[in-house]
Amino acid sequence: MAVPFPDPASETDPAARLLAETAPGDNRSGSPPSGDNVPPLSVSQLSAAIKRTVEDGFARVRVRGELSGTKRAASGHFYAALKDDNALIDMVMWKGQAGRLAFRPEDGIEVIATGKLTTYPGRSKYQLVVDSLEVAGEGALMLLFEKLKARLGAEGLFDQDRKQDIPRLPAVIGVVTSPTGAVIRDILHRLADRFPMRVIVWPVLVQGDGAAAQVANAVRGFDALAPDGPIPRPDLVIVARGGGSIEDLWAFNEEVVVRAIAECRIPTISAVGHETDTTLADYAADRRAPTPTAAAEMAVPVRAELQELLATWNGRMIGAANRQQGLWGERLTALARHLPRREALYAPQRQRLDDSGDRLDRSQRHRLAVTAERLATRTAALRPALLARRWDRDRARIEGLGRLLVGLDPRALLSRGYAMVRDAGGAIVTTAGKARGAGHLRLQFADGEVPVAVGGDDPSPRPARKPAPPPKKGQGELF
Repeated sequence: MAVPFPDPASETDPAARLLAETAPGDNRSGSPPSGDNVPPLSVSQLSAAIKRTVEDGFARVRVRGELSGTKRAASGHFYAALKDDNALIDMVMWKGQAGRLAFRPEDGIEVIATGKLTTYPGRSKYQLVVDSLEVAGEGALMLLFEKLKARLGAEGLFDQDRKQDIPRLPAVIGVVTSPTGAVIRDILHRLADRFPMRVIVWPVLVQGDGAAAQVANAVRGFDALAPDGPIPRPDLVIVARGGGSIEDLWAFNEEVVVRAIAECRIPTISAVGHETDTTLADYAADRRAPTPTAAAEMAVPVRAELQELLATWNGRMIGAANRQQGLWGERLTALARHLPRREALYAPQRQRLDDSGDRLDRSQRHRLAVTAERLATRTAALRPALLARRWDRDRARIEGLGRLLVGLDPRALLSRGYAMVRDAGGAIVTTAGKARGAGHLRLQFADGEVPVAVGGDDPSPRPARKPAPPPKKGQGELF
């Protein structure tokens, strides 16, 4: 679309407006005009006038074209060019709007960009500042779908060997879907009919800006739950959404969603759209369900059918055990017929027992006879005369020892005039030196004890001691 250059004489001419604001005698250049009454404009003034003209004339436009030279800067802003067969126009999408794109823009995708036209004075060029960007038509979306499918498939995200088995009877089921739609009601209703299980719903947007990021975060959030945490970790995750157009379902074709489902360590079921709808999430999931209701049917078996199956298996197990027991009984009966009779088995042992009993009886009688003979022999050796002589000899010896004991008794000597000297502690004093140093002595006679104090040496002469009378007959044996 061509925009004619504004007429300088028109009232809407920006240059005319700038000139009208300038005083007639004002000459900013410092030199009088040469043959023209229109003062010259600075480059900045002209650029600003062009910018206002372009922005006022194209404040809101929708442009259809093919993306080229797509680039996302480190700041988050998105830059590209829109082109057709004959022209090209630069575009920019600021970080806030670029982060809410429902698809990943790539070269060659035909899009419709909505925004305003403006100029970039620093390079004397114009560009389109885009507020929203959408794929132009279903054909273009399908082309983008096939390109994404080929690129992600080449990475192995859809390989069959990556698929996990769906658990037979999950205890906890996680559901990623909208909390207000009919999808969650259908899933809960079908689970309640078939086999009631614990269900944890992670509410997300299922279309529009930010839907893909929420779905991916929900899948990764379920996968990050600890098995023993406060929120139980699901054994199965269902990603579900109702039917819609390809644009409505596009969030489930986003690369961030596909990678989250492919990397999830929990088995996943994708139930997006109706039976004829297919998304890249279906290829990445471990199982694809044609509808959310079908996903609930895949998740759990019918409880009544499972109970019936268990009852059938139980009956078959009991029947097999009974048949095996009957077969073993028949085999045991057959083997018992070939066993010998009990009397025949016991006969050798009984005979051996009788023989052992007879030998034991004979041995005991022989031992008693030998013992009796030994006893008689020893009894005969004990004659009365021999015992009487040994008795007289032992008694005479004992009497002699008694007389010797009487003769050696110190008390017998005291009765013949001897005395026993003891010190104050009761110890016997045997020498004169010990007696002088004792201080106090006790003299024991036959009829009592006399205390004595030792005062020192006695100067009086002592009478000569008479010799002891010769011992009487019989005393010499004692001393």
